[in-house]
Amino acid sequence: MQMQGNTIFITGSTSGIGRALAEAFHKLGNKVIVSGRRQALIDEIVAANPGMAGIALDITDPASIQAAAKQLLAEHPDVNVLINNAGIMPFDDPGAPIADELVDRIYTTNFLGPIRMTSALIEHLKTKPYAAILNNTSVLAYVPIATNGVYSALKAALHSYTLSQRFQLRDTHVQVQEIAPPWVDTDLIHKSGDPRAMPLDAFIAETMSKLDGDAPEVFVDAIQMLRDNPGSGEHAFFDAFNQSLVENPIPVGA
Repeated sequence: MQMQGNTIFITGSTSGIGRALAEAFHKLGNKVIVSGRRQALIDEIVAANPGMAGIALDITDPASIQAAAKQLLAEHPDVNVLINNAGIMPFDDPGAPIADELVDRIYTTNFLGPIRMTSALIEHLKTKPYAAILNNTSVLAYVPIATNGVYSALKAALHSYTLSQRFQLRDTHVQVQEIAPPWVDTDLIHKSGDPRAMPLDAFIAETMSKLDGDAPEVFVDAIQMLRDNPGSGEHAFFDAFNQSLVENPIPVGA
């Protein structure tokens, strides 16, 4: 993507990867607008990064998405980059009953949210000489974690949707890229310092370097083997991957 001279709106950018991306793009001189449900966090980030702006957004609420889009276009008509980053990762068990409320929350946040947010801005983005949509999926789109079956499936769905979106926008000025993070040491699950989790600063540095180009998918070198997994041999790979997590579980909670 074009790394400078943008006006960038990032969903779910008050913590973790979203905030780190916002600050990285801000340091490059881009105009960055952060968003999230908690106004206090938005105010804190804007105060810490002079020149940033913020808009309140509940990505699970269609009315909030429309209101945020209206405010964004009124206050920042030069916006030309949308980063769909907002996401949640609760654990679930596909081998047991799953509460409807949990499924709905993961679905509306991780899948419907990016679709609705993009839909609210796409015609505006098409008017720009250069525009970009970045969808934040996950390595779990390629190799699911069985204890996060709903999350993994919806990241796979967003990967599929991104492929279609990129093709449909092929004759426009809108570039579509996908960011597929590995396990990054943030509070998405539980920030624990686990050595298997990639430090946030290292992830951001490698991701920003790889975004500087036309690659349709951006992922760190460490997950190349997992990205290449889908295919006729994926069942054995999936079983071995998940068995390793059974034997060495991901830490949950404090």
